[in-house]
Amino acid sequence: MKIREYGVTIGQLPTGEKNDITDVPDVRVGHVTIQRELEGDQEYACTGVTAIVPHGGSLFREKVTAASYVINGFGKTTGLVQVNELGVLESPIMLTNTFSVPAVTQGTLEYMLAGHEEIGDTTGTINLVVGECNDSSLNSIRRCVVQPQDAIEAIQKATNGPVEEGAVGAGTGMVTFGYKGGIGSSSRIVSAADASYTVGVLVLSNFGSKHEFLVDKLFPAGENSLPAVEKPTDGSIIMVLATDAPLSDRQLLRVAKRAGIGLGRTGSHFGHGSGDIVIAFSTAHKIPHKAEGIAETRTQLREDHAVMNQLFAAAAEATEEAIYNSLSQAKTTTGRKGNTVYAFPFERFGIQ
Repeated sequence: MKIREYGVTIGQLPTGEKNDITDVPDVRVGHVTIQRELEGDQEYACTGVTAIVPHGGSLFREKVTAASYVINGFGKTTGLVQVNELGVLESPIMLTNTFSVPAVTQGTLEYMLAGHEEIGDTTGTINLVVGECNDSSLNSIRRCVVQPQDAIEAIQKATNGPVEEGAVGAGTGMVTFGYKGGIGSSSRIVSAADASYTVGVLVLSNFGSKHEFLVDKLFPAGENSLPAVEKPTDGSIIMVLATDAPLSDRQLLRVAKRAGIGLGRTGSHFGHGSGDIVIAFSTAHKIPHKAEGIAETRTQLREDHAVMNQLFAAAAEATEEAIYNSLSQAKTTTGRKGNTVYAFPFERFGIQ
């Protein structure tokens, strides 16, 4: 269940209809989940791939405005340098485990090349964006079970329906605050004058220890005797923020920074070994790969209008709630070496 079904309301802004990132029109999400026994002494595949697709057309031929923000840089991503240099996104955003970034990058490249004969031939190359977290508590990560075809399948499965959350796709083997985490999502609606905009966030959560989780602010103190996993590293989180608000890449960067507020509200202090990264995009403009004119014209929000503060609040609220949803939607999972990570027992705390 989503965290709201336990009687918890985060923030003040209203959510979208589905309360996830696909409330932003035409944004799509797809997962490939991999869970199976492997040869060897209790080796197990507990991992996957998640694709976030900004719109249903050709992302290479019709790019979207984008930015990224690194809160703490202990991560192994691809493509963010060019995103920040040019302010556009031209491929799906792909999420997976740390050692599968090369395979997922290859699969995404194959998918994009198959649909665009011009890439690397009559025009330039393509910038692929892949983010990761380390799922080695549950997944035999050294086996590198994710294959390029899994990335292709995740993109092909992407829909604008309700997002499947918890231990699915890239979140299959992830651990948050010592409990089962993974994929979580939430959205907010911002209204000003005659306009209404949606902010949606999807997280791949894999960070924190039990004593850092600020669960007491959600519920009255309750009994929790379930053991929590103590990981040898600080873990990571990838936060993907989508909006249909007409923002420049610089404005998107400002909004993306506020996702860190939502992360901090859950209990994170952005640890030394944590990869805390935000990737943000706006679907308000489609930027053609080729254009005849020397200039382009677009609409963007005024910086000094009150709507900007609402967008900042939306980013913080949706990120915080997405993290809680990654926990509340996850199921107890057993993986490599018989390691078990329990779902957080919200039913013992919540108001149902």
